[in-house]
Amino acid sequence: MIEQLFGSKTRVKLLYLFFGNPNRSFYVREITRKIDEQINSVRRELANLLSAGLISSDNSTNRLYYEVNQKYEFYKPLNAIFGNAAAAEPDKQEGEAADVSTAATDAKRWKSAGNISAVIYTGRLTRDEQVNTDIVVVGDANPTKVENLVKAMEASEGGELRYVILTLSEVQYRHQVRDRFWGQIETAKKQIIIDKDQLFEERKG
Repeated sequence: MIEQLFGSKTRVKLLYLFFGNPNRSFYVREITRKIDEQINSVRRELANLLSAGLISSDNSTNRLYYEVNQKYEFYKPLNAIFGNAAAAEPDKQEGEAADVSTAATDAKRWKSAGNISAVIYTGRLTRDEQVNTDIVVVGDANPTKVENLVKAMEASEGGELRYVILTLSEVQYRHQVRDRFWGQIETAKKQIIIDKDQLFEERKG
């Protein structure tokens, strides 16, 4: 049904990918791998979405990256369809939503690592090279499970990822004393996967 409304299977998959991963940028071959579609079809639909203003592009590096345009006029209603749709349990998702890894499916995986208060992606995952950490895990986490989840992400992302595990009390202290490292994390470009204690609430919108 959604495919009929929005024109093509590839376009629908792209919308799930972009709206399901705000603040994440993807290059063409990475997108092709993630949504499992032909590169020519992906390029065509990216051009369509770019011309419509739904996504933005950046070629400040040697690759051309694309991400959802959160200032797009109809971002909120589209996010209600393609972003929030992915918040359903992964095994209950239907159609193209089940084919694309999103923040919601990642959240379920991270919750299996212990009593997790927050998980954010930043650094290389959001192309913010001013931060020397890519994944921040906050809570009473099982280090072995976290390591395994990071390894799985490294296999998917095609490179090494830097991560840190902090307790909630450590984060609260670092915030209180205006710790430099935590200050960088708070102001960095980030994708919030879990934020149970609203550590990043002020910067979500």
